Amino acid sequence: MFKSLFFKYILVFIVIMLFCFSMLTAITVNVVNSYAADTKAEIIQNEAEAVSIYLESCLYGEKGIGFSEYIDRNSESLSAVVGAMVSSSDGIVILFADTDGKIVFSADTNGSKPVSGVTLKPELLEKLDGGEVTEIDGIEGVFDDEHLSVASTVDVDGAKLGSIVVCASSFSVDHLIDTMSKTVFMSCIWVLFAAMIAVYLITERIVSPLRDMSRAVKSFANGDYSVRVPVRGRDEVANLAESFNHMAESIESSEKMRNTFMANVSHDLRTPMTTIAGFIDGILDGAIPKEKHEYYLGIIATEVRRLSRLVSQLLDISRIQAGDRKFNKKPFDVCEMGRQILFSFEQKIDEKRLDVEFDCEDDNMYACADSDAIHQILYNLCDNAVKFSKEGGLLRFAVHRTDDGKKLTVEVYNEGAGIPAEDLPFVFERFYKSDKSRGLDKSGVGLGLFIAKTIIEAHREKIRVESEQGKYCRFVFTLERVGGKDEV
Repeated sequence: MFKSLFFKYILVFIVIMLFCFSMLTAITVNVVNSYAADTKAEIIQNEAEAVSIYLESCLYGEKGIGFSEYIDRNSESLSAVVGAMVSSSDGIVILFADTDGKIVFSADTNGSKPVSGVTLKPELLEKLDGGEVTEIDGIEGVFDDEHLSVASTVDVDGAKLGSIVVCASSFSVDHLIDTMSKTVFMSCIWVLFAAMIAVYLITERIVSPLRDMSRAVKSFANGDYSVRVPVRGRDEVANLAESFNHMAESIESSEKMRNTFMANVSHDLRTPMTTIAGFIDGILDGAIPKEKHEYYLGIIATEVRRLSRLVSQLLDISRIQAGDRKFNKKPFDVCEMGRQILFSFEQKIDEKRLDVEFDCEDDNMYACADSDAIHQILYNLCDNAVKFSKEGGLLRFAVHRTDDGKKLTVEVYNEGAGIPAEDLPFVFERFYKSDKSRGLDKSGVGLGLFIAKTIIEAHREKIRVESEQGKYCRFVFTLERVGGKDEV
């Protein structure tokens, strides 16, 4: 389970979300804390200034009365006014200090006992008189812990009468952090739940084709090549499934052709060997009279040559696939090679009364290739053309220059059985045999065209086939062209 894609996706999602939520919480708490602290500092600064202005206006109207005396006389009304000013704030203490720093009156928003008998140090007042909110460690008798403080001077006609000191406890985010932690935790639970559903659906979509492929591979291992993977959607996984199905089709086709090939090879090996063994046994035990020995030895020789051709083709396949067959490219006359090959089929051509057409632009046309390999290809193509031609049909061998004059096209055409349209894509595959009934093709094993294609591609050229069943078949391939005999 812990090695599954689902577990890995879930683990990655959880780690990413926890990291993101942690970062988001830290950033949010920092922003809120900073904003709240700035807001509270602005509030106490404004309140200090407001109280200071109020006292200045009151003292200006009653000149000759001292700061402490005025506050003693009007403590109740002053408490009511200051209380109204700071009613919207919480945890604030306002201190009224004379010029010596002695606190003569105090008011707060929490209704606590008034502060008395406390004298503020001159250096503290000097520090706070700048008008900027300052965080200080504490004021004995007022605040024992850290708090924010600001002072505002009470001036009348340029004379300093006292100071207004506003203090507020430092802003705490403990409650906010606790609330946000709970919110983030619940959000994580719901998001994780939603993520697990999403990851399950996503991984199921990704993993399902992989499971299908795994089952298909196991079926292939057991010899069942008919299994295919369902293709869903148009994404990369669907493309992989399509590619897998194409591979499966190719494997199935190759397996079918391999089985056909094995059956053909087994037949082609067993038949001549049975014939050879039977005739030799007949000659040795005297069942065949001496006057018939030459005739039956001729049959044995033919079957031996047939076995030799089969073994040669199989060796060619092995050498080509192993890359051991090297091609020696040199100029040779394609037309002359075609004439010699057609002459070698003279007897078979006459037996079928074929109409032979030799179509070359010039009497001699030279190509640069391995002459032995090209001879092997042309011999095989002409052999097939004669074999599958109808009685009295046309057999054509043609050589022409391409439009750019750089290559030669070599064509072998015959009128006859042709190749079914559904078989055309597989003509050049290994083990392919067009005459599956072995009605006409009694000696072939389906390797000649595969060898031909491999040789042509090794020369970096192309070969193709055109056919219409029951009418004709045309094989065409290209070769690199060189000049005439005088030029080479």
